[in-house]
Amino acid sequence: MTVGAHLAAARQGLEQAGVAMPRLDAEILLAHAMGLERGRLLLDTGRPVPEGALALFHGFIARRQAREPVSHILGEREFWSLPFAVSTAVLDPRPDSETLVEAAVQAMRGRAVRRILDLGTGSGCLLIALLSEFPRAEGLGIDISPEALAVARRNARRNGVHGRAAFRHGGWDAASGERFDIVVSNPPYIPSADIAGLEREVRDHEPRLALDGGEDGLAPYPLILSSLPALLASDGVAVLEFGQGQGSAVAALAEGSGLEVIGRRADLGGIERCIILQHG
Repeated sequence: MTVGAHLAAARQGLEQAGVAMPRLDAEILLAHAMGLERGRLLLDTGRPVPEGALALFHGFIARRQAREPVSHILGEREFWSLPFAVSTAVLDPRPDSETLVEAAVQAMRGRAVRRILDLGTGSGCLLIALLSEFPRAEGLGIDISPEALAVARRNARRNGVHGRAAFRHGGWDAASGERFDIVVSNPPYIPSADIAGLEREVRDHEPRLALDGGEDGLAPYPLILSSLPALLASDGVAVLEFGQGQGSAVAALAEGSGLEVIGRRADLGGIERCIILQHG
């Protein structure tokens, strides 16, 4: 059987399993199994698939049919044009969260950035992306999960910022007494009752600790926002991600903590995704 025939069979199997993008996933997985770029794979779909690659591909497809995310099968995902290792200990870096990086970069353009804080760092994607944009800055990533911190440290080294990135085990208040020019956070914001209805890729393969935002999805925000006035440098900014429809509630909590809302940004899908704050 040729590349094209194997892709067609895999696509059909993934469709039957309810996978959202069966054709794309099949192509990515076969390209990886064969050690090729996807574009190069598709240049010649009439070629045979080597036996070793075919066995690997069949294993990948079985895992994807069980709704394991492609990123977990490959062991990595791209974010801000950088490669990040992922595992079941961290949320997958998502394009939606690049909105936070873009907002922070724009807010601090032309200003000195010396220290960056990422609360609930997970894979480290926000902190590492910002360190790549501010090469003179140092960063601190905090997470309550030791397993997540191990992934973040690995990603910092992989992306060449490990000399400027420190990671600390702790909760939302673990950086108290320190000041930062940028504070970012993508806290858990999914209401507890909604977890069961999430796609299997998220519900079964990503850490509930990083998803569950309590009864209304807002449980972490009062804790984070109340700490920000003491964490932000005098001209610093904080950028926080939130879920669909939560922007006004987060803004009200921020203003109640003495912070000024200087912007709210939508992601590429047009969904309001983050809030930008400074000292009031």
